[in-house]
Amino acid sequence: MKSDSIKKGLERLPHRALLYATGIPRTEIDKPFIGVATSFTDIIPGHIGMRDLERFIEKGIHTGGGYPFFFGIPGICDGIAMGHRGMHYSLPSRELIADMIETIAEAHQFDGLVLLTNCDKITPGMLMAAARVNIPSIVVTAGPMLSGHLRGRRLSLVNDTFEAIGKYKKGLLSDQDIAELEVCACPGAGSCQGMYTANTMACVTEALGMSLTGCATSLAVSSRKRRIAFHSGVRIVELIKKNITPRRIMTRRSFENAIRVDMALGGSTNTVLHIPAIAHEAGISLPLEIFDRISRQTPHIADMLPGGSHYLEDLEYAGGIPAVMKRLKRSLHNTLTVSGKRIHQIADDAEVIDPEVIRPVTRAHHKEGGIAILKGSLAPEGAVVKQSAVSKGMLRFRGRARVFDSEEDAMKAILGRRIKAGDVVVIRCEGPKGGPGMREMLGPTSAIAGMGLSESVALITDGRFSGGTRGPCIGHVSPEAMEGGPIAIVRDGDIIDIDIPGRKVDLLLSRQEVKKRLSKWRPSRPRIDSGWLARYSASVTSAGTGAIMKVRERD
Repeated sequence: MKSDSIKKGLERLPHRALLYATGIPRTEIDKPFIGVATSFTDIIPGHIGMRDLERFIEKGIHTGGGYPFFFGIPGICDGIAMGHRGMHYSLPSRELIADMIETIAEAHQFDGLVLLTNCDKITPGMLMAAARVNIPSIVVTAGPMLSGHLRGRRLSLVNDTFEAIGKYKKGLLSDQDIAELEVCACPGAGSCQGMYTANTMACVTEALGMSLTGCATSLAVSSRKRRIAFHSGVRIVELIKKNITPRRIMTRRSFENAIRVDMALGGSTNTVLHIPAIAHEAGISLPLEIFDRISRQTPHIADMLPGGSHYLEDLEYAGGIPAVMKRLKRSLHNTLTVSGKRIHQIADDAEVIDPEVIRPVTRAHHKEGGIAILKGSLAPEGAVVKQSAVSKGMLRFRGRARVFDSEEDAMKAILGRRIKAGDVVVIRCEGPKGGPGMREMLGPTSAIAGMGLSESVALITDGRFSGGTRGPCIGHVSPEAMEGGPIAIVRDGDIIDIDIPGRKVDLLLSRQEVKKRLSKWRPSRPRIDSGWLARYSASVTSAGTGAIMKVRERD
């Protein structure tokens, strides 16, 4: 076992003395040492129930014949970090999480890992670490939140709080309405109720094969989630005995399966950042084009919030990810999973309980999957849109640019009613380098929707969007403004043409005018030039590559 390097032989006498100081009995010292990375925190609703799940993971590891060691991993709630300085730290935290798990796992020579996670950047950060360290690992996602309820109506965070701001400014909601919504929309523990980034990444993790069957959609407050946590603890010991490592599971074919399930669900555009970053750690290159190819081949069969009407609890009761895979079986590779079962067996064993929530491919909501990759003169290296959340009338749109160099300036204009029908709101200098940290733009997109402009206004940014975004919102524009991409030279009044079916986003300027403007362009000073974010800005790559960190080449 890998842990023998800290507990076997005469020269490890001091190491054993320190281990015994933790309280480990002599009878347990020869068992596999399993690190349990837990992202428990009191400030993230998706993580407040993890203390309970930690107990069940611990029971499972002991039952399976291992010995657990818990260590903490930080987490950020994107909803709470949204719209202010805090959001600069969200995407960069993914790298910190991966680095911390690598550090602890290697320093203490663990034989395996259980990764307890749930929310937006924490799950991909943990998967990146699993691929990098490549010791037997299993992921437990802590589960979605129940829908909120108010006077017989179901509620979700994004549609009923973020979008409520715009509705309030438009006079559609009263002070009492706002007061009621903010205490009812999120009733307790769990990740936010729609197919936002946290739940999308949980579904991707299960489809990838890195969590047990049913883990993604089993509710945070359910006894089923406890049992999955327990069995994950048992299973990690078996994975160690059989030396089934993450790179045996996270193959190129497994990533293609995960992308296909993501497309069928209409998941968050953030997966276009996270899946390539995880694959990179596994030594696999996943260019943007693979998302578009799979999306064109994959029908959108689950109409989930925010663009649709179904909640995660509906998907759970309809059969969960196994039922989705049953619908897609013919196009899925028969890859290995941490459960020991292969994908086709899981699909064969599944039952579609509600065919309206998980439709057959012959009755899909859309012929294509949730995400489209656009290119053109405004985004030569690509941009991303959740096409399943765009109405038919806005799939093609031409409008005049309204340009802002920060999210805050754009938000003031939207709430100040200075944005009109026919406008294309352009928010730049918010990319991985320029932000730094590529902030999510849920505030502006929700305000546009709440003020009734999502059928007449588009939004384009080199930043990114929350999984809760709906409407014609195009993000991840690459190259970003800080790198001198065409988005850096857009001016108020320029005409922008969006053609989602044609996969195009163009700035309608002559080549001569583009060349003239670029010759005069100079990069702005970094918004943040000290601390961790300054180091991140200097090392991060473009959104088109997954915003991964560059490794400095040796001389």
